[in-house]
Amino acid sequence: MRAVRPPERAAPGSRARGTPSVVAVGYFGSYARGDWGVGSDLDLVVIVEAAAEPFERRAVPVDLLVYTRAEWTRLASRPRDVVWLVGAD
Repeated sequence: MRAVRPPERAAPGSRARGTPSVVAVGYFGSYARGDWGVGSDLDLVVIVEAAAEPFERRAVPVDLLVYTRAEWTRLASRPRDVVWLVGAD
């Protein structure tokens, strides 16, 4: 199995040069069909305008945590190194 290289990170408040433009973000599978259940994962798809890497090298393992604004505010041990793509805390 080939290791996946982590994506380049942008400096806070800036955009990385060469970052592909995101055209669309969506989900598919059991959540899209409406038949999800306990143990279901969320399948995401991101469409970009162009990319320098071939498809096989762009797959990214993801941790997705969903909080309400109030939960996030109260969370004492929340990550401090969040790079916000939309909105802010």
